[in-house]
Amino acid sequence: MHNAQQERKAAIFAALSQIPKGKVITYGNLAKLAGLPKGARLVGRLMCELPEGSNLPWHRVINALGRLSMPVDSAGYCEQLERLKKDGIEVNNGKIKLSIYGYNP
Repeated sequence: MHNAQQERKAAIFAALSQIPKGKVITYGNLAKLAGLPKGARLVGRLMCELPEGSNLPWHRVINALGRLSMPVDSAGYCEQLERLKKDGIEVNNGKIKLSIYGYNP
């Protein structure tokens, strides 16, 4: 991996670690928080590449419509939904109210 790629990855993971329990962030806003304003797709790719057992709160990253991005019938979707509920986040029909739960530092 090139140095610039490693730096972007580190910036995104550092930003992800700041998302507090009870809040969610969109892919685009996480990219902005990491100093990469056009990095939403990179954020999405990196969420898929987190190492097994990572303590980073990947489940708090959702799409700009306030929805979980994984297929509804997938194991990942179910796990994300469970983790969000444990965080105290209300999910209605797969949608989260960003006006209430969105993290915008």
